[in-house]
Amino acid sequence: MHVNAIRAVGLFVGASVLAVVVGWLCGSAKGVQVSVVLVACAGILVYLFGNSLALRAMRARPVSEIERPELYRMVRELATAARQPMPKLYLSPVRSPNAFATGSSPRHASLCCTTGLLRTLNERELRGVLAHELAHIRSHDTLISSVAATLTTLITALTAVSFLLPLGDSEETDLPNLLGGLMMAVLAPLAAVVVYFGVGRAREFRADERAAALTGDPLGLADALRKLESGNRAYPLPKERILLATSHLMTTNPYPGAVGRLFSAHPPVQERIRRLRELRRKWDLG
Repeated sequence: MHVNAIRAVGLFVGASVLAVVVGWLCGSAKGVQVSVVLVACAGILVYLFGNSLALRAMRARPVSEIERPELYRMVRELATAARQPMPKLYLSPVRSPNAFATGSSPRHASLCCTTGLLRTLNERELRGVLAHELAHIRSHDTLISSVAATLTTLITALTAVSFLLPLGDSEETDLPNLLGGLMMAVLAPLAAVVVYFGVGRAREFRADERAAALTGDPLGLADALRKLESGNRAYPLPKERILLATSHLMTTNPYPGAVGRLFSAHPPVQERIRRLRELRRKWDLG
């Protein structure tokens, strides 16, 4: 079993244990029962929709080779050079320039580009971004990212209904219910942060390095990252729960500002660019 598959299982188990503990603190036995039901539902959703959650959130559709022959050509060349299967290609009608990959394995992977990405980048820069996403697929990062996206969507959704959950044992006062709701409202965002730490920021540095090795052009990806950061500031995604929960799959953080930093699993773009430029200098020095 791949190490990221083990991490994905550990992430789900850890989130499940956290949910049960929170349920016990909020409502004793009744809270545990509610938590177990939520964990079971989460498992079903991860199995059924984990791979497609981000695609649905971004309103992505399959794109044919007739429609985007150049995109297919670049992805096929890069996948062949990396000796990995060709992923399914999707297109999202979003002005914000970005890309992401999802899937349980390299043989069941999907790669999605936004229309803003294809309009913003030249071929050299686009190859860098595509190679970055193919590196995530090859490393099985997409599996743990899909699990994290589904769990975080569920956790953040709880903040909208936490005040309605009958977690208290007392039937004489609404205070236990209110306290339970407050605890859920506070702990749910904290749990979301824990999930993102499960994904880890180091994976972006690794994907950048592998993309640079695949294309032989670290500066192409560096230029792309700079353009993506600028484009995300100009055209940020709507701050919807499902988009926030899936934002860690993107090549760069699609949310500038405080909210984006809270939900981001990306290292700073300037640090990624600095590393890529340093890699180019090392290559030039032999």
